[in-house]
Amino acid sequence: MQLFSNTVSAANELLWGWFLIFALLGIGVFYTFYLRFVQIRDIPKAFRIMFRKKENSQEGISSFQALATSIAGQVGTGNLAGVATAIAAGGPGAIFWMWVSSFLGMATIFAEAVLAQTYRVKKNGEYLGGPAYYIDRGLGNKKLAALFAIFIIIALGLVGNMVQSNSIAAAFKSVTPIPSVVIGIVIAVLAGLVLFGGINRIASFAEKTVPLMALFYIIGSCLLLFQFRAEIIPVLQLIFASAFKLEAAGGGVLGATIKEAIRYGVARGLFSNEAGMGSTPHAHATAQVRHPAEQGLVAVIGVLIDTIIICTVTALVILVTGSYTSGETGIELTQQSFISGFGTYGQVFIAVCLLFFAFTTIIGWAYFGELNVKYLWNGKGVQFYRLVVLGFIIMGSAVHQVAFVWELADFFNGLMIIPNLIALWLLKNIVGASLRDYKMKMDK
Repeated sequence: MQLFSNTVSAANELLWGWFLIFALLGIGVFYTFYLRFVQIRDIPKAFRIMFRKKENSQEGISSFQALATSIAGQVGTGNLAGVATAIAAGGPGAIFWMWVSSFLGMATIFAEAVLAQTYRVKKNGEYLGGPAYYIDRGLGNKKLAALFAIFIIIALGLVGNMVQSNSIAAAFKSVTPIPSVVIGIVIAVLAGLVLFGGINRIASFAEKTVPLMALFYIIGSCLLLFQFRAEIIPVLQLIFASAFKLEAAGGGVLGATIKEAIRYGVARGLFSNEAGMGSTPHAHATAQVRHPAEQGLVAVIGVLIDTIIICTVTALVILVTGSYTSGETGIELTQQSFISGFGTYGQVFIAVCLLFFAFTTIIGWAYFGELNVKYLWNGKGVQFYRLVVLGFIIMGSAVHQVAFVWELADFFNGLMIIPNLIALWLLKNIVGASLRDYKMKMDK
């Protein structure tokens, strides 16, 4: 087991050392300039599109439901445990690089959603789309499409959901005597009730749950930040200063190098908002919109909510309370931060928030993997896949080596990114033409 763990860690050093960081930031920089800062210029229009009702209730789901399903996959342990891990491993400066990668990721996710809409297919009354479909139909490369499909099934549907259930079990371990495996079984049963209902039940669940859980967490975080309001400005200064220091003074967590700050900031930012990873396009492909570029604009809002808002309030809470120097990491660090402001109620608050965040992510990721099962086996094997996912959820709750689970998640996320980035680069003209066509039609 130790040999396997060391091998995965070494592979992550290769993938996440600089290779994927440069690739992800590079594609984000390219699309930001190629699309003329679409993530800033068209945000007001994106909000108007998001709340538009479907014109035909018989096909697809609404743009808002697609966004909610997407955010269900985005908002999870990355927003709570992932941010804490980034700070513990990369120092406060990691948050700056998380912001940078997220801003650039808004342009990347626009491109992903446009391609998902452009190359989606309709089978048995259901829209199917995502990187496997635009790699296949856009590039004509079935082997690369199959490779992506295999990687995402493992990365999100299986290993990724182990991370989610592991974090839930860890959060409740300190507030309830219930065994972690029992918690995992309960989560699996509830997830099964939603997953076996198909996309309409998933979308309905997401649009009702996601806004409420996000609002609940943001309000709670803001109440804590108000208590430590005198520390907010110094903490922001610390984030910017630590982001550019080759090595911060003082040792410990502040001894993280700029390389580690960038690596963990980008990696955890990606794990949270999933821009460039190829997961959220599956949700955006199902939306009924008048033009592919419209759903591209709505997709940008997902990154805004997930990272720029939710991840930021988590980071500020951890830093203003000074908990990041405690030696804790993961969800335990986030809990410690809220205990500093709310006492024992803070521990319960985080456990409840994580339950909802991680549970909705389990639903979203399981669905994204399911679409790729349908791609690989032409609609067969879906029921078996759902049962395997539920098994991995239970398995994840029983794993105690949380660092190793995160290493596995990073490894498979890295593998699935590569085919998607190839497609995003080679299909860039399709994305640009779609935005220009949309602008021209809107002008008329």
